[in-house]
Amino acid sequence: MALLTIGYEGSEIGDFVSVLRSAGVELLVDVRDLPLSRKPGFSKNSLKNHLENSGINYRHTKALGDPKEGRLAARRGDRQRFERIFRSHIANETAEKLIRDLALQSETKNICLMCFERDHKDCHRSIVCEQILKIRKNPVRNLGVTKGFSLKAA
Repeated sequence: MALLTIGYEGSEIGDFVSVLRSAGVELLVDVRDLPLSRKPGFSKNSLKNHLENSGINYRHTKALGDPKEGRLAARRGDRQRFERIFRSHIANETAEKLIRDLALQSETKNICLMCFERDHKDCHRSIVCEQILKIRKNPVRNLGVTKGFSLKAA
């Protein structure tokens, strides 16, 4: 089973959920520090309702979210600082346990990590995947959403 990731940047909630359903996602793991969005449908409770109405479970993991300092460094284009902040942020027992749990769950479930950035290379979810891959060698597949719904690997 592949470990999936997705970013909702530029997408609409209906298209987003359709991509997840087409990919066979059973559990969407929200790795945003703050699961809020100005984009309709992507704040925690609304997103959870949309997903559950489509047969997809939702889990928010604040401990795997990028802290504000890391987000600011990423916005400034300071990739080294961003990575240093985020790696330090997840170097604790809580985050390590979450990563182990996700690695184990990914053996039996189609799991997708979600954050905002469309390109996984610009997002901390790529680092979360890297940590999961140290435990379980899943292939990683990055999903993309375009208006009007299409499923594509990034």
